[in-house]
Amino acid sequence: MTDAARKPVAKSSALDLEQFLPYRLSVLSNRVSNAIAREYSARFGLSIPEWRVMAVLGGTSGLSAREVCSRTEMDKVQVSRAVANLMRERRVQRQTDDADARVSRLSLSTKGRAIYDEIVPLALHLEAQFLEALSPEECAVFDRLLAKLARQAKLLRG
Repeated sequence: MTDAARKPVAKSSALDLEQFLPYRLSVLSNRVSNAIAREYSARFGLSIPEWRVMAVLGGTSGLSAREVCSRTEMDKVQVSRAVANLMRERRVQRQTDDADARVSRLSLSTKGRAIYDEIVPLALHLEAQFLEALSPEECAVFDRLLAKLARQAKLLRG
């Protein structure tokens, strides 16, 4: 490693949020999530964390709350609150794991599955509208870049 590569960043460096990638990704993600949330919040009274839990369980039933946390990158408190609300509304059901009674397995109820089946086409339509800004070639490059950044983020968190 060269001396230049080891040199610490000067303390007087200013952070330009408009160019700071983590900030830009967060803002973009929030804008897209909020666009979809307007649809499912108004129609079904779901919060963003509740929809994320339902979306994960809609794709893979029988996950533990810990597995939902891992797949959504939400913290335990967010997932716990979302699951509690979804269970109260009878959209998610919980069953004790046969192999380990300390673990609860979550799945969509019949009511939850019906809501999921209504929201998915809306979400896919909004995704398509969002991606209309890119050419097919740009979409392919964007997909590859997102995958690379996701792998790098995993390395950074350890």
